[in-house]
Order: sequence, then C-alpha cells, then structure tokens
Amino acid sequence: MPAKFLTIIVLLLGISSAGATSRPPGIRNGERDHFTLHAESDRYLNLIDSVITSTRRKLIGMLGDSLSYKPDIYLVDNVTLFDRLAGGKFPEWGAAVAVPHRRLIAIKSPNAFNLNRSLPELLAHEYAHLVVAQKTGFHEAPRWFDEGLAMFVSMEWSWSDNLAMSKAAVFGQFIDLGEIEMVNRFSAGKAHVAYAQSYLMVEYLFDNYGPEPMRRFLEGIAAGMSHDQALELATGSNLAEFESDIKIYLHNHFNVLTLFMDTIYFWLALAVIVIIAGISRIRKRRRYYEKWDQEEKFHSTDFDYGDPDNPEKIDDEDEPWRS
Repeated sequence: MPAKFLTIIVLLLGISSAGATSRPPGIRNGERDHFTLHAESDRYLNLIDSVITSTRRKLIGMLGDSLSYKPDIYLVDNVTLFDRLAGGKFPEWGAAVAVPHRRLIAIKSPNAFNLNRSLPELLAHEYAHLVVAQKTGFHEAPRWFDEGLAMFVSMEWSWSDNLAMSKAAVFGQFIDLGEIEMVNRFSAGKAHVAYAQSYLMVEYLFDNYGPEPMRRFLEGIAAGMSHDQALELATGSNLAEFESDIKIYLHNHFNVLTLFMDTIYFWLALAVIVIIAGISRIRKRRRYYEKWDQEEKFHSTDFDYGDPDNPEKIDDEDEPWRS
C-alpha cells in the first residue's frame, strides 16, 4: 500500500479517536462510583452523588435493576453546549436530557439558568430514563411510562401539577397515550399536562399492580412485544382498556371541585404572603420609631454656658437660644 495512503488512514483514525474522547472545553471531571461528572467546578459533586445513590436504590426496588455502566453527567452553563450534547435543538422549556445511546445526562446548570425543577429532581428523572432504556434494550418504552416513571422516582409532584390536572379535567384537555409520544413538540402548558398525566398513570399502575408487573411490562418490550401486548402480559388489560380505566381514575380525582379548591389555595397562599409582608413592614417601622425615641433621649437642649472648669458654681442664666 502506498505510503501516502497509510498517512491518510492514520490521520483519519487520529481525528476519529480525538472526536470520540474529547470533552467540551473548560470542563473537568469528577469521578464517583456510579457516574462521572463533567462540570466547570465540583460544587455539586457531593449532592449529585447522594441523589444518584438514592435513585439507584429506588429503581432497584421497583424494577429489580439499575445501570450496568457509569453514565457521564454534564452540568452545562450555555444552551449551545446543551443542544450539542442533546444531539440537536431542544425545547426551550427543557432543562435536562438523557441520551441513552451515548450513556449521558446533560443538565442546565442552576448557576446559569432559572430552572423550574430542582437539581435533585432533574438528576433522578434523567437517571430513570437511562435505566428504562437499558431495560428495554433495542426497543423503546412508551413515552407515558418512561416520563411517568421518571417523575414518580424523582417525586416531581407539586400544587401546580394538581392545578394543571384539575384544569385539564374541567376543560377536557386530557391527552391520549399515543399523543404523549410527541411531548417534545408540545407547548410548555400542554407538556406540563402530559408529564403530570404520565406521573399519575405510573402511580396508578404501581399502586394497583405493584412492581412485578412493571418489570414484566419492560421485559415484554425488550423481547420485541408491542406496547399493547406487553401491557396485557403485565396487567391483563390491553392498551385501550388501560387507557379507559385511567380516564375514569383521572375524572374521579380531578374535577370542578378540585379546580375550585386548588384556586382557593392559591388565593389563600397569596393572602398569607401579603399578610406576612405587611406584618414584617409594620414591625420594621415600629423598630425604626423605637430607635428614634431612644436617640432623642440622649439629645438634650439644656446646654450649659457656665464656667467650664466649675460648671455648677456659675448659674447660666443667659440662654441665648431661647431669645
């Protein structure tokens, strides 16, 4: 083989190798038993270690398994790097992403972004995605299960989720299971409903069937079954029957009354905040007036113009400031 061709091959291999191992500039590594952190500093390293350890324990209990590899976790400070790690443009409302085939998690750093979720929630959520992907192998779990389990594990439920589901029930905005597959194309409001609904479906599945059917469901998908077949294997209900049961469950738990109560709680919370702020302001003003009174006690207008050496021996009858 001509020498110049050997040179070209060596150069191409070198470029390929460099591209595979290179890390984003300015990022350093933090190594732990169950992950490798890539971040500008190790400020969150111990927190991440605690969250990953806890999340692994939960997933082993629910699915009987966790990751067989150490994922790379990137905490990034700019959108360009985040999109690059995600493999393309990501929705603006997205704060984190798991990329199973690259065995990584990318999270927007709380140092640079105002995130709607806490760092522990985001970490647990994305780690769960990696575990589900590993369980299903070359096949994919339905998006409602994948997102619902991730939220369930990370305990991402708040008053705003409750309100979103109450509004969805009243205005007929529950989302079909198949449509949730397109969640990345949803607006922020519709995505909120999709995630909250997914959480409730997994909660329903776990509470009514337990962890073993959830494992069978994922094992069925890994074996090449359709989502419908895998669900019937796990629960005895096909997808249509399960979705019908879920809608009954949702309507029983969310309605006009819950929307009214959620709204009332909002206004009560707002009223409490206003009252606390008012009391704090009154107390601050009172402390200011008390300080003012104390200072006045130490300021006398009865100045002594007598003999400075023997002030008590000469009466200071002249008080020029009174004239």
